[in-house]
Amino acid sequence: MFLVSVERREGFNIKISRVLREATEHGLDLYLFVPAEIDLHRNVVSEGSFYHNAIHLKRTYYSNQRHLPLAHSRLARRDRQSPERYRLSLSLYAYQYVIALERLIAPLEGDSDRVTVEALEEIVELARNVPKRMRRNRPADDSQLKYFINIDNYLSWITEQRLLKLIAGLPEADESQAFARASLLEICQFENRYRDEHQYNSSRAAQSPSRISNKMRLLRRLIEYPVTLKQKTRELGAWEERGVKALATGVVMLVISVMMLEARNLVGDLTLRFVLILALLYAMREVFKEDLRNTLWRWLRRGRPKWMRQYFDVHSNEMVGQQREWLDYVRFKRLDDEIRATRGGGVTQREEVILQYRSRSRMLPTRFLSGYEETREIMMLDLSMIANLLEDSHHHVYQLVDGEVSREMVERRYQLNLVARGIRGSQKTTVQRWKINMSRSGIVDIEESTP
Repeated sequence: MFLVSVERREGFNIKISRVLREATEHGLDLYLFVPAEIDLHRNVVSEGSFYHNAIHLKRTYYSNQRHLPLAHSRLARRDRQSPERYRLSLSLYAYQYVIALERLIAPLEGDSDRVTVEALEEIVELARNVPKRMRRNRPADDSQLKYFINIDNYLSWITEQRLLKLIAGLPEADESQAFARASLLEICQFENRYRDEHQYNSSRAAQSPSRISNKMRLLRRLIEYPVTLKQKTRELGAWEERGVKALATGVVMLVISVMMLEARNLVGDLTLRFVLILALLYAMREVFKEDLRNTLWRWLRRGRPKWMRQYFDVHSNEMVGQQREWLDYVRFKRLDDEIRATRGGGVTQREEVILQYRSRSRMLPTRFLSGYEETREIMMLDLSMIANLLEDSHHHVYQLVDGEVSREMVERRYQLNLVARGIRGSQKTTVQRWKINMSRSGIVDIEESTP
């Protein structure tokens, strides 16, 4: 089933990801329902401003196989590869491992019901075997070794960090999971010693959480670069906009010129009254020219894509796909029945401000990097522009506890709704909905809601 995944990130960021598995056209419809009490409209945040500042897209090569056979074969032939090809092979291997580790751990975080011995053992097996398999083929060539050290350093650190975060959320009283928990701790201790023994990081960096975190963030970017598609975005309708501007100016000037001639015939000679009429006509020209241009432009572009995004392979520079994108403010009554039913039709919902993002893309797997037929799209949705419109207020909540009145200060929160619908070819998948609770200080929680 074609599903969209939504996760909370730092600050006001939301990570929206999906996997494109076939060569047919794929589509994504996102509807962000913003409460009416938040003063959001196109005069405050325009569609173009929201698109360029709040929506950040990235596509990478993807495979659902944790141990990619192609990567193994390339690693086995590393001596016959150039340093750049070796870097690509190792990056593919590392990226697949990191994605697999995150995919296994993410469902267990914050949900103790999903934490089972079998799930923990699967994570232990992955975290032990995959890095070990890569380290068996440590290169002797210095030109390849520098890439190996960077990637191995990051894989060791991210393995330790992800497992420690998982361990911190495990229930300590569950004896059935004690062995798996001990195995996870053993892996974390081993990875920490491994980095120290190979002197991957200086003692100052290792002892400073901020420095080591920034270094690892840079290493991850270096790993992702070879597997991330380059992209170019261009705004559509530039020449049409110039044409509309010229047409609006010409029509208004024609009308104003006719009115000036009529005024001259009525008034006669150049008088103060004629000058006042002339000034009024010029003022009308400036007002109606802008209104006419905006009206014609919106009418001409209604329903048509506003941006075109093209994707290129990093190594061959061939175009491997393209995507058309829309972003509009829409009214509740203009939504189709499926989306309205998912959100609900109460009075409060009908007053919400709705931002609709749509994309339609077609990829060309025949031009993909050898061994890959799928891509993974990651959208980072930044809601800080909406957060700036929230009211920064606090209020007190009173409770009766053991006969005494207690007072607690709470921050005002707002609930936004995000509805997503994925499309593959002519087929529509299940519509998904999430409740986004946020305040002026950040996103508090994201909860998936059953339609």
